[in-house]
Amino acid sequence: MKKDIHPQYYPKAKVKCACGNIFTVGATKETMAVEICSHCHPFYTGTEKLLDIAGRVEKFRTRQEAAKKSASRRSASVKSVAKKKVKTTRPLHKSEKGAIKKTLKKK
Repeated sequence: MKKDIHPQYYPKAKVKCACGNIFTVGATKETMAVEICSHCHPFYTGTEKLLDIAGRVEKFRTRQEAAKKSASRRSASVKSVAKKKVKTTRPLHKSEKGAIKKTLKKK
């Protein structure tokens, strides 16, 4: 290290939080004041709350449920086509053909 270019290092610098917690760290300042620390931060204390602005969480959950329902409907329709062995009026998609083959192999 070059001499006379580095700041003074304090291995036992005191940090004071707004919540009243005091702890020591290594730093270039002897004392520091912070607004939040690991002692009072909601994420670390387990008191974190989700703010649901405009129902975003609920909208997400309803979309997920709708996606699950449509996936189950699709798999049910593929199973019914596989059971009936009915020709469809439209050509089947690759994923539908694969699903039919899988259900026929299971029997």
